[in-house]
Amino acid sequence: MISISDLDFHFGSRTLYDNASLHIKPKDKIGLIGLNGTGKSTLLRLLVGEYKADGGSISMSKEVSLGFLNQDLLSYDTHESILHVAMQAFEEALRLQDEIEAILVKFETDYTDDLVEKLAALQERFEALGGYTMQSRAEEILEGLGFGTEELPKPLKSFSGGWRMRVMLAKILLQQPSLLLLDEPTNHLDLPSIKWIENYLADYEGAVIIVSHDREFLDRTTNTTVEVTGGKLVPYAGNYSYYLEEKEERNLIQKGAFENQQSQIRAAERFIERFKAKASKAKQAQSRVKALDKLERIEDVASDAAKVNIKFQFKVEPGRHILRMEHVTKKYDEKLIFRDTNVHIERGDKIALIGANGKGKSTLMRLVAGSEAPTAGKHQLGHNVIMSFFAQHQLESLTLDNEIIQEMSEAGSKRNDMELRSVLGSFLFTGDQVFKKIKVLSGGEKSRVALAKTLISEANFLLLDEPTNHLDMVSVNILIQALEQYQGTFIVISHDRFFVENVATKIWYIEDFQLKEYPGTYAEYEQWQEDREKAAKKAGLPSPSAPKPQPKEEKKVEAAPAKTASPDQKKALKELAEVEAKIDTLEKELAGYEKELADPKIYQNTAMLKDATVKFEQVKKELGRMNDRWEMLAEM
Repeated sequence: MISISDLDFHFGSRTLYDNASLHIKPKDKIGLIGLNGTGKSTLLRLLVGEYKADGGSISMSKEVSLGFLNQDLLSYDTHESILHVAMQAFEEALRLQDEIEAILVKFETDYTDDLVEKLAALQERFEALGGYTMQSRAEEILEGLGFGTEELPKPLKSFSGGWRMRVMLAKILLQQPSLLLLDEPTNHLDLPSIKWIENYLADYEGAVIIVSHDREFLDRTTNTTVEVTGGKLVPYAGNYSYYLEEKEERNLIQKGAFENQQSQIRAAERFIERFKAKASKAKQAQSRVKALDKLERIEDVASDAAKVNIKFQFKVEPGRHILRMEHVTKKYDEKLIFRDTNVHIERGDKIALIGANGKGKSTLMRLVAGSEAPTAGKHQLGHNVIMSFFAQHQLESLTLDNEIIQEMSEAGSKRNDMELRSVLGSFLFTGDQVFKKIKVLSGGEKSRVALAKTLISEANFLLLDEPTNHLDMVSVNILIQALEQYQGTFIVISHDRFFVENVATKIWYIEDFQLKEYPGTYAEYEQWQEDREKAAKKAGLPSPSAPKPQPKEEKKVEAAPAKTASPDQKKALKELAEVEAKIDTLEKELAGYEKELADPKIYQNTAMLKDATVKFEQVKKELGRMNDRWEMLAEM
């Protein structure tokens, strides 16, 4: 499908690829891994032609189509609806739709056999491209990625960067390219959407290359792992977990070969040193010098498993109760977030707050932190509790002209330079790197500095909102180790399941506008949720985790007597019911005509084809008119 041969690529004086090769076959599901800066995203850009190789070749057949999801797409902006943007994937089908509609207009004044034949050919091609189902497919993928049905007509411009990225992902998935290139696809997804795309990719017919730091996601979506290391592309015939096991075995073999070769080199060097001055042995000594010069040296195994050892210091020990929130209600105008919910945190709790975006996780963190007040209810912080709050926006509060070590020393922990350098070493800033200016750091490096500052703050209660964003696998492992050693209490919001499984002993989730707790690990919670879903399905009940409608405010009996509906209101309510019934009938009619037009036999009878097409368009227009009328009546 694609052949990468002897690839060379440099950024300035820095070599990213040196004589690297890889073959990509149809249906390959590849996880592309490696340390930050090794060139993973660069390889994707080389494949799509954004960068040109300095040497070697990338060859692919003409039939290969590429779909590239990358962080640059965040900047795409338009007033068009997100449904329209996603449906741009169907470029040819949309063009044919315009041509078909133009011919149907012509039919009103110019009905000829040539025009009927042209319409039949266009509709046959339109049907072959899935034109009659393209809108429903676009809606299905957008809703799978977390958009509500009511949001589909909204303009892309009205959504934040993360949600825009989901729209661009939907568009690429709808294009169904023969090779999907996904650069950090889970960065802007919540857990339900991550699980949805895992299921989607499992059935995807084409090949996929995924760059991701989410090891659970890689395990569930890939069957091959390619490591970018030392300028090479090293393949492993399995997912990420397989790679870890295989890499350990290869490292053991390499370590043994390295040590064996080093032993031989030392013996040869001793012989040379001992006999180079003796005439009788000089020739043999010279021969060994030449042999050493020609020897292909085996490299020692480079360990990327950083070990963390941070000595946490608390100014004071908190009491048993860290925080109580009782009967808390939170609203934004009329939008309900929490209703009569209770929070109880005890000393030593390790809590992960999980769930879909938009449920109120970050709002809850702000309520816990006291940076936002509840609409109703009580917030009581425990005795001697010192809190520290990490969120992504805090990266912006770093002083750009500070050096890393200076930024750490200003965090107020009163640690000396040696202690600060030790902490920074745990977060992969070693040697002179601690003197780098904050302004030259990447997003991931800034995250590591901000996290290090949070962890040395002497706080005994940490609030961590998406701390693994921008972190590579090594850095996530460092954070896991640090939190395992932390003796205080913390709440963490994260969509990284491996991270959550390794740090949390309690799971919080939001359901029915209330905070609920599962007292166990993430894996145990997942199994419990799966059992709940099965039990509900078996009993014929709705999913317990399905979104519930916002409860209506209960009106007090003592309130003023309810007003009798006016004649105009009664008339509008009656018409609303009639319009709803009409919409139901039209939708069934439209589905019937769609089924009729999807049958290839109809294209053999031009009269039937014309009749079905005209009726389809008439019903479609009438349905649009009825929907507009319903919206107007519903707002009265």
